[in-house]
Amino acid sequence: MRGLAVMFGTGLLLPIRSAIAQGLDAVQLTGAALFCDPLREEVAALAETIIPETDTPGAREAGVAEFIEFMLQEWYPVEDRERFLEGMTILRQHCGRQYQEYFPTLNQATQIQVVTAMQDGTIEQFADGGREFFDHIKQLTIFGYYTSEVGMTVERHYLPVPGDYDGAYPYDKVRTLFTS
Repeated sequence: MRGLAVMFGTGLLLPIRSAIAQGLDAVQLTGAALFCDPLREEVAALAETIIPETDTPGAREAGVAEFIEFMLQEWYPVEDRERFLEGMTILRQHCGRQYQEYFPTLNQATQIQVVTAMQDGTIEQFADGGREFFDHIKQLTIFGYYTSEVGMTVERHYLPVPGDYDGAYPYDKVRTLFTS
């Protein structure tokens, strides 16, 4: 988990920093009851758009929506939790107005278009165009994915003892990331 903290640096959200500092065991989540089923599906679809299933499992299979729900319920201050939920409401309203559908029912190309618009800050319903909310959901998605069993064992190939150290190994020959 500390490697993820280094990756985000000072931009890492405070609740995630607190969870890392206090030794969150992301594999042993107890579950929370913050999301209703439609909201959980929206979060799952958004996370799956950020980390889709390819030759490895995506965010949905890794349980990222449940992780995000847990983080919001157990680690976030009320104001931050409400800001996240407000972002989800704005996204739902945008999709309803723009496409007459909700995010999970949009086709994949349109979902990518919506996420890209948030990243670029061009969704008018958000005060900043959606950039802050996109950064928020992206960090939670990446953190949830790479601390899940799928992220640690399938995506990154867990090796308790990875073998000999070769400080001069050419980076372009690295085919996968390893974790221990």
